[in-house]
Amino acid sequence: MRISIVYRILRQTLLALGVAALAGCSLFSSSDPRFDPAPLTQYPAGISIHKEWSTSIGSGSGVGFIPVVVGDSVYAATPGGSVSKIDLGSGHDQWQASAKMDLSAGVGSDGNITAVAAPDGTVIAFNDQGHEAWRAKATSEVNIPPTVGDGVVVVRSSDYRIQAFDEATGNPLWNVQRPGPALALKTNMQMILIQGMVISGLPNGKLIVINAHTGNVQWEGSVSVSQGATDLERISDVVGEPQIQGSVLCGVAYQGHVACFDISQGGRPMWKKKFSSTTGMTTDANQVYVSDQHDVVHAFDLASGHEVWTQSALRNRRLSSPAVVRQGVAVGDLNGYVHFLSRTDGHLLGRIQLGSDPILSPLVATSKGVLVQTGNGNLVLIGVN
Repeated sequence: MRISIVYRILRQTLLALGVAALAGCSLFSSSDPRFDPAPLTQYPAGISIHKEWSTSIGSGSGVGFIPVVVGDSVYAATPGGSVSKIDLGSGHDQWQASAKMDLSAGVGSDGNITAVAAPDGTVIAFNDQGHEAWRAKATSEVNIPPTVGDGVVVVRSSDYRIQAFDEATGNPLWNVQRPGPALALKTNMQMILIQGMVISGLPNGKLIVINAHTGNVQWEGSVSVSQGATDLERISDVVGEPQIQGSVLCGVAYQGHVACFDISQGGRPMWKKKFSSTTGMTTDANQVYVSDQHDVVHAFDLASGHEVWTQSALRNRRLSSPAVVRQGVAVGDLNGYVHFLSRTDGHLLGRIQLGSDPILSPLVATSKGVLVQTGNGNLVLIGVN
């Protein structure tokens, strides 16, 4: 009984501390100068960066709050319960709504239904006029943004259950659960829905592919296998958003590996590298971009896994999940800066500061630039030339 209570307290502590406690240093080494954020240096700008627009969408941010772009509109939410639809080109509000309760994750949207989630597992859906369409209840807290499309709203709850609700009515459709570890990270994790398939990372180091209509599991593959003598050492969550490029599916785990699979060959492993990330990855047609738990940014060849370059100038700056645009790879940091790196060799191209609060939400690449949800509740579009 006493051991179970200790584990429960430790789990709650880790979830509260989240990624900040585990990214790049131990829980007990914050005063160690080896973990100090690298100072910013001066260098010749390689690109022109500017704010296209900035608008307030509420208050606060977090790893569970990620803007979604559908067509020419942006959907976003904040922990205080605000949900917004914004014109991508101008930043003007198209509508604002309130969930009437605090939120733990959001948003998911297909342009018809926009869904968010609350700490008690409540899933709230809005139609595209900003009116509440329905409410449903997941089995436990939801800290990962819902994914919406193909007639379903899908959430992943903290009991490691993936659940689907009918997009029109909120009626439950199916659920898939896998055994979970004693401890898990509270960090950026996302699901994707593509060609009728829900793809999600799991806290056991696996990627899973589920038929969105039936709930049948189509494939599971191991990015990483837990190792270590303690529950803390065995944490091996798949973090960030699974990445699809053609027939290639990639994922990265904390204290595990970065790996890619060929889904046209039944999920055959293509390559795997020992790696540890707390934020996740992004890809383009040729490369995988991912920062490790010390915030050193790496680029790997998508087909072979060969390391193309590394960039350590942003070490320990608590980088966000990256985004790729034509001009480079963008990452946010603990002081509100967004940095751009060359896709070719990783050298620093430029930076812009959007306030002093940490950028926790993953950056979102769009046709018009990079969307950033800042720590103080602003949504900003960065233009790049």
